[in-house]
Amino acid sequence: MGWARSLSRGRGPELSGPELQPPPSSYCCLLLSPALLLGARVIRPAFVLGSLPDRPASGGRHIHLTASCCSDSKAASLHWTSERAVSVLLLGLLPAAYLCPGSMVDYSLAAVLTLHSHWGLGQVITDYVHEDKLVKGANASLLVLSALTFAGLCYFNYHDVGICRAVALLWRL
Repeated sequence: MGWARSLSRGRGPELSGPELQPPPSSYCCLLLSPALLLGARVIRPAFVLGSLPDRPASGGRHIHLTASCCSDSKAASLHWTSERAVSVLLLGLLPAAYLCPGSMVDYSLAAVLTLHSHWGLGQVITDYVHEDKLVKGANASLLVLSALTFAGLCYFNYHDVGICRAVALLWRL
């Protein structure tokens, strides 16, 4: 009962050997133990995960744990920054659409909403579509959908009341 002595001394249980494992009835006291939370069994250091060799997963797909030599981190950083800039611009356009509606705000909303939704749905495709043919088809469909969305919003802005006025009319209902 070495684990009980370590608990009585105010430290967490020392789980170093199988003979020192607590009985199943005392697992509830182990939930609060800092030794269990910080033990090597729970937390894997990042350098261990980074040093694992690339090997095929169980489904036969190859998963790369390290950055590819062909990846351009500058382009990824620029894309991430652009996504955040579009989100902030969208946050600024929403009050502007309410306070000073007009064609400039309508077309800006059409462009920013289309770009924001295109990038968001692109991430959904990246996360959930995995076969190469399906990825290509989904990305092509997304490009067509985004182009049609932008064209439809521009048509609505030019031939009808515009996005700002349409939202204001909906709020009056």
